[in-house]
Amino acid sequence: MTAPSLSYWLASAPAFTGGTQGEVGGKVDVAIIGGGFTGLSAALALARQGASVMLLEQGQVAGEASGRNGGQCNNGTAHDYGALSARFGKDIAKAYYRVHCDAVDMVERIAQQEGIDCAFRRCGRVKLAAKPAHYDKLARAHDLLRAEVDDNVRLVPPDRMREEVGSDAFHGALIQTTSAQLHPARFGVGLAEAAARAGARIFEQAPVTGMDKVTGGWRVTTPRGQVTAAQILVATGGAPAAAPFGFFRRRIVSVGSFIIATDPLDDALVETLLPNRRNYVTSKNIGNYFRLTPDNRLIFGGRARFAISDPRSDLKSGHILQEVMGDIFPALKGVGVSHVWGGMVDLTADRLPRAGEQDGIFYSMGYSGHGVQMATYMGQAMARVMAGDVAANPWGNLDWPSVPGHFGKPWFLPLVGLWYKWQDMIH
Repeated sequence: MTAPSLSYWLASAPAFTGGTQGEVGGKVDVAIIGGGFTGLSAALALARQGASVMLLEQGQVAGEASGRNGGQCNNGTAHDYGALSARFGKDIAKAYYRVHCDAVDMVERIAQQEGIDCAFRRCGRVKLAAKPAHYDKLARAHDLLRAEVDDNVRLVPPDRMREEVGSDAFHGALIQTTSAQLHPARFGVGLAEAAARAGARIFEQAPVTGMDKVTGGWRVTTPRGQVTAAQILVATGGAPAAAPFGFFRRRIVSVGSFIIATDPLDDALVETLLPNRRNYVTSKNIGNYFRLTPDNRLIFGGRARFAISDPRSDLKSGHILQEVMGDIFPALKGVGVSHVWGGMVDLTADRLPRAGEQDGIFYSMGYSGHGVQMATYMGQAMARVMAGDVAANPWGNLDWPSVPGHFGKPWFLPLVGLWYKWQDMIH
């Protein structure tokens, strides 16, 4: 495989033109640390509220998880709804499920209001049963969802799978019909341009190296200068190595997720393999997710290796993904791959987001694979929280203990990988 270790999305997105040049300095109402969906959405909302806003991004806007994901924008949580209900009770489980649905609606609304050309499309999400027993679980989940929280789900029995996926690898499916897909990097750049138009000052290549409490707020230090802010929002996702982020670094586990993009496929082949052009995810713990782009590339990803994303790891994972893709779709064996890349998925121990205020610093992160929609939603929500509406944070009542033995580098990832492989073998 010879393909650039560059996200297809980032490679096919326009450049951000609204950034602020020169030195970081002055005073603002809010300093936002991180230029992904959370920070950009918050910058847009805060600027629209009339606040003076400065956003500091260590690289390029939407350059990390926001521009390196699978391009899926799905309703529903990362959890089995029944498990959430058993843990928290029916009312809270419903609220958590519905906020994810509201988040998809918000992505669509912002894209429309701001005129962001990101190919947003309601396509539906298909959960594919990798084993016969998995279909039984999907059937029970379907019945519970329809009874309690979501009418927009339906089952595909094993004998009708060819209507959805041209593969013999699956044994039925559950479809959530209102889930969506988009071009995430185009959406991220569009968010950044909208925030800049609203008055936010956005600095790229401005990593934060210090946050110090001062009279009236905070002094935020970067290699390009310092800014004084009355409030800070940390929207970094996986916490950087810099000392100011130690609290978050002990609570977020960043895991590599890897993706390939094929060369454009023939229309007739697409009609055979994926006629409804939905979002797809398999039911294994170490599973795969995939979708088509408007020009018929198959975006095929998964946790191919329990490792950190870097160019070498991305390429190794790309070979694994290409092999798995060929196993699922034999017609794609030997198809050309144009891009292979990785990104970091930021997980909390229970895979629920965390947001709130810690020692006077506001934060939102830990979306655990649902960041396209939830990060966008939480940026808007945290703008309201910082203006005094504490109830706008749906995750405010969750505690957030540190992960035992975790101080930043996830040394335990290979062990976790072995555990999940074992679970996939026996269940």
